[in-house]
Amino acid sequence: MSRSSFGAKATFFERVNLRTNFYRAFVAGWAIMHPHMNLQRILSAAALLVLLVSSAAAQTLFPANNAKGVNPDVQLKLTFSQTPVIGKSGKVRIYDAATDRLVDQLDLSIPPGPTERATGAALTAPYLAFPYPYERRVIPNNANTKPGTPSAGADPTPDTFQLTIIGGFTDGFHFYPIIVNGNTATIQLHHNLLEYGKSYYVSVDPGVLTVADGGFRGITDKQSWRFATRKSPPRNTDRITVSADGQGDFNTVQGAVDFVPDHSKKRITIVVRNGVYQEIVYFRNKDNLTFLGEDREKTVVRYANNEVFNPHPVNIRTNERPGTFPSRRAAFMADNSNDIHLENLTLQTTAFGQAEGLLITGRRNILSNVLVIGSGDALQVNGPTYIVDSIIDGAGDTILGRGPAFFERCTLRSRSVFMWIRNTSDNHGNVFKNCTFTGTAEPTTLARSPKNGASTYPYAEAVLLNCTLSGIRPEGWSAADEGGKVRFWEYNSRNPDGSPVDVSKRAPLSRQLDQKNDAKLISDYSSPAFVLDGWQPQLARRR
Repeated sequence: MSRSSFGAKATFFERVNLRTNFYRAFVAGWAIMHPHMNLQRILSAAALLVLLVSSAAAQTLFPANNAKGVNPDVQLKLTFSQTPVIGKSGKVRIYDAATDRLVDQLDLSIPPGPTERATGAALTAPYLAFPYPYERRVIPNNANTKPGTPSAGADPTPDTFQLTIIGGFTDGFHFYPIIVNGNTATIQLHHNLLEYGKSYYVSVDPGVLTVADGGFRGITDKQSWRFATRKSPPRNTDRITVSADGQGDFNTVQGAVDFVPDHSKKRITIVVRNGVYQEIVYFRNKDNLTFLGEDREKTVVRYANNEVFNPHPVNIRTNERPGTFPSRRAAFMADNSNDIHLENLTLQTTAFGQAEGLLITGRRNILSNVLVIGSGDALQVNGPTYIVDSIIDGAGDTILGRGPAFFERCTLRSRSVFMWIRNTSDNHGNVFKNCTFTGTAEPTTLARSPKNGASTYPYAEAVLLNCTLSGIRPEGWSAADEGGKVRFWEYNSRNPDGSPVDVSKRAPLSRQLDQKNDAKLISDYSSPAFVLDGWQPQLARRR
C-alpha cells in the first residue's frame, strides 16, 4: 500500500476506509451526473477504478514517492503485505524527471549469473605474465564504460547475464537485479548512474513482481514513484556515514567507498550503522581507510557470491600469486589496498562453494572484532594482515591465501580442514596465538598444502601457540609437500577443559615446539612484527 497514494503514515484500516469512501463518493457522484445510467454499470465502473487504485497502492515504496534528499546510491525497495515473487520478464526503468531520459533499466529476462562452473576455467590456465595494471587516472564506472570491458588481456565477460561495474572493475560483476527478503523486494540499480541534484521517476513493468492476491500490476505512470537526490556530496570527507535507511551520507557501503579517493594520505573513516547491507563490496587502490560498524552482530554486509556466480576469466588464473588477475567471488573484497581497518562488522557470503566472506589483498591491514562467514575459503588473506578478537566461520579450507597473517585471540570454526596455506619462502604463513579452533562437523585437521595443479607449496607455514582445540583428528595435520620445508608447528595446544592435547599421533611432517629448546622460536612467533615483515600493528583507541 503506497505512501504516494495514502500518505506515509496511513494505517491499513485507514487506507481501506479511504478506498471505501472513495467508492461510495464515486457511485453517488456518478449517479447524480448520469441519472439515466444503469446502476449496475455505475457499480462496475466504480469497482474497476477501486481495483486500479488498489493496484497502485499495493506496496510501500522506499524512497517514498516525492521524497527529497535521497542518496544517489539508494537501493529501491517495495514492501508488500505478502511475499512477492520475482518474474522472468519485464523491466524496471528509471528516468530523469526533467527530460524523460532513460537513466537505467534492469531487464528481468536476463538471468542474474551462472549457476554452473564455466567450461575451460581449468587449473592449466596461465597467470598473468605481467603485474595487473591497477593504477588509473579516471575511475571507470557504468556511466562511462560498458560492463564486461576486459582488463589485462582477459577474455571479455559475456553479456548473457546481468553485469555491473563495481569499484572500477570493468570486467564486471554478475548480480541479482532484485532480491526478496520476507515481504520486501530490493532493486539494485547499476552502480554510479544516479547523480546528485537530480529528480527521477521509476516504472516497474507488470510481471516484474507478483503477489498471490494479484493486487500489484506494476507502476507504469510518471507520478506514482518519484524522488529527488540530495543536492551535493557530503562536506566532511574525513568521517562519512552509511545507513541503509537513508539517514546517513550513503545508503550502501559501496557508495561510501566509491566516494573515497584512491591512495588517500589521511585516514578516512566510514561509519556503518546497524543494518543488513545486501551488496557486493569491491574496491581497489584505497589506503588509510577504516570501516567502523556499530555492532558486530547487527552490522552485516552479505551477498550470495561465489566462484561460479562470478568466476575468474577462463584464460587467466587468479588469487595465488602477487599481481595476478583479481578475484570477483567474495562478498567483500579489498584489493590492492593498504592500511585498511575493519572493525565491528559481519562480512558474509550466503553462497556455497569457493566463496569468501572477505578477500583482502594489500599490506598492513587489520581486522578487529569482525565476524567472517563463508563457505570454502571463507577468509582469503594476501599480504601482511593482523586479525584480533575475530571469528572466522567456514566449511573447509576456511582460511586461504599466501599470508602473512597473525591471528590473536580469534575463534576459528570449520566443518572441514581449517586452512590451505600457500605462502612462499618470501614471507611467513599463518600464525595463531591464544586462538580457539573448533571443528563443527566430523573431526578434521588444522591445515593442508597439497599440490594444486602445477603449483606446490614447499614453504607452507602454520604455527599454533597456546591454542585451544576441539573436533581435531589425532593426526592434526593433512597432506603437504613433504619434500619441502613445511612448518606445521604447535606449542602448548590445549583441550577446552585446559588439559594438554594428546599429540602422540600427530602427522610426522608436523612438529611440537619445546618450551626450553625452542624458546627463541616461540618468542619470535609470538610477535606480530616478526611474522608481518617488521610491521607492528596499532589498534585505534575507541571511547
